[in-house]
Amino acid sequence: MSELPVLEAAEQRILGSLLEKQTTVPASYPLTANALRTACNQTNNREPVVDLDQQTVEQTARALKERGLLRIVWSDTGRRTLKYHQTLDERLGLDPEQRALLTVLLLRGPQAPGELRTRTERLHAFADRGQVEACLRRMAEAPQPLVRELDRQPGQQDRRWVHLLGPVPQLAASAPAPAVDRDAVIAGGADVRDQQVRASYDAVATAYAEHLVDELPGLPFETWLLDRVLAHAAGRPVVEAGSGPGHVTAYLAEGGADATGIDLSPSMVTEARRRFPGVGFEAGDLRRLSRPAAASGWAAVLGWYSLIHLAASELPDAVAALVRPLAAGGWLVLGLHAGAEVRHLAEWFGHEVDLDVVLHDPAFVVGVVESAGLVDVEWYLRGPLTARGETTQRLYVLGRRPA
Repeated sequence: MSELPVLEAAEQRILGSLLEKQTTVPASYPLTANALRTACNQTNNREPVVDLDQQTVEQTARALKERGLLRIVWSDTGRRTLKYHQTLDERLGLDPEQRALLTVLLLRGPQAPGELRTRTERLHAFADRGQVEACLRRMAEAPQPLVRELDRQPGQQDRRWVHLLGPVPQLAASAPAPAVDRDAVIAGGADVRDQQVRASYDAVATAYAEHLVDELPGLPFETWLLDRVLAHAAGRPVVEAGSGPGHVTAYLAEGGADATGIDLSPSMVTEARRRFPGVGFEAGDLRRLSRPAAASGWAAVLGWYSLIHLAASELPDAVAALVRPLAAGGWLVLGLHAGAEVRHLAEWFGHEVDLDVVLHDPAFVVGVVESAGLVDVEWYLRGPLTARGETTQRLYVLGRRPA
């Protein structure tokens, strides 16, 4: 190929959307004109969010066809309907790694390697951040470079990468939003992070329990959600994976559920057993959750603020581990901090700790839950209750395992 195609913004969005949907929803691909417009205008996994009208989508698609970057085909079943199929990957000779990275760069603009690893999860599974960086280097050093690395801007943790297939609007912004690398929490290794989490919660167990154990009466939304879990469970086994001081598990047990709590911190388990002696608590890792002894699966699994120390790239495996022991029709219920930040705690409840708290992107979390095979997914985002000293938005996601 003598030169790269130069794509305008609408062309980038159309080709990026087709590349994405070809991998994530192959049964619906190629896309009809209506489906292509919906894909271009969706509000998750797109930066910026746009509102292309049908005429713009169809005119732009025809222009791409004239340039050999898109094919318009007829549906081979049912009504004869025009559908759209991208050929950009053929034109550029992309391998699966390059294809995944270019797709996300077309859809979301300049991004850091950690962001790219997280956001390409459904397109290609990179083993680690280093593999992402190695692929970007290959793309940048090719005879016809596809990407380039940008200079680090004030407030950014990492240098970002951008595609070279046309102008990217974010580059013109005078104050770009800092990139958030949610994988930075496992830069020293996941095992090291786990040890830090366990040691930190062991250190604050008593003070933490005293501060939070009576919080539910002041949290009407959370109690409404827990009451829904109780009604759904109807006395069947439920588990809170990451039960902390035990008050949420105890609330479920008092409401009639056969409730169990597990936690990574032995001191938290000791604290929960002391405060709620009639409820079962044990030490364990939510990523190795097993089924209840007396049933084929859990009626509900709660990850109530137990995923907040995981890197974004770890969420798919962690959610899959929580879904695996669910009974048919069982619910997964997650609670997390929402945002674009990683907060480090060196002191907590008067104790010295070494703890990172990850504020996750709601759209990404919902996508992870859906990708785990759950249906009827609901999600709720509430603002911080400043009277309680909260400083983050709270995200709650509920999904059901198909029967």
